[in-house]
Amino acid sequence: MKLNALMDNFGARKDVKRVGRGMASGYGKTAGRGHKGQKARSGSRKQATFQGGQMPILRRFPKFGFNNPFAKEYVTINLGDIEKFIASGKIDASKDITIDSLFDAKIINRKLDGLKVLAKGEIKTAVNVVATKWSKTAEEAIVKAGGTIKNN
Repeated sequence: MKLNALMDNFGARKDVKRVGRGMASGYGKTAGRGHKGQKARSGSRKQATFQGGQMPILRRFPKFGFNNPFAKEYVTINLGDIEKFIASGKIDASKDITIDSLFDAKIINRKLDGLKVLAKGEIKTAVNVVATKWSKTAEEAIVKAGGTIKNN
């Protein structure tokens, strides 16, 4: 076996189609582009959204809405969920409950702009919660259970 004797299997490589190289090649004259028209011209590539000159659907419908670039998105957690995770042992009630502790316990999968505590469900355990925002009802329930809530 010699390196100069190595060859690809027959049909493994295909010859390049050489267009516009005379009538004998089979791709002479119009070079496989047919006769005239938009597709026969150089640089002819319509947009993917082109609809044959008809007013495109994206331009037919009006624009609406607004995306606030400064809007903050918070991770929310309910009091009932906190109680459930304490009971299952995922959260230690003796330590502060923060967005980082929830993330480390794999209760939330992203931190976003902060933690917001909501009052759905009941909490019976005294917990110290460190959050960005909370509802008044949630604050009252945490304090009533003997815990505290503070801003981070």
